[in-house]
Amino acid sequence: MILFFVGILEMIVISAWTHMVSETRVIASGLTTVLNILIWYYVLQSVMDNIGNVQNILLYAIGCAVGTMLTTAWLRYKSAREEPSPVALD
Repeated sequence: MILFFVGILEMIVISAWTHMVSETRVIASGLTTVLNILIWYYVLQSVMDNIGNVQNILLYAIGCAVGTMLTTAWLRYKSAREEPSPVALD
């Protein structure tokens, strides 16, 4: 079950990394890369320790999907709030 939440966290981190790289935030994107590698290390270790447990992989995959959906929804919400409201041209 922990891999489910790790999947969510990983997708949030990857989305943050993508945002930082697109804004050329060098140090922040580098630190985010280190965090992502540490997450991947944990995932690989967990999978290798239970290589026959397909349920772990499915939980991780579903967690990644949920993390992607949550982050995409948040970015859409944030973007909509930042757009200026239309002004009537009477």
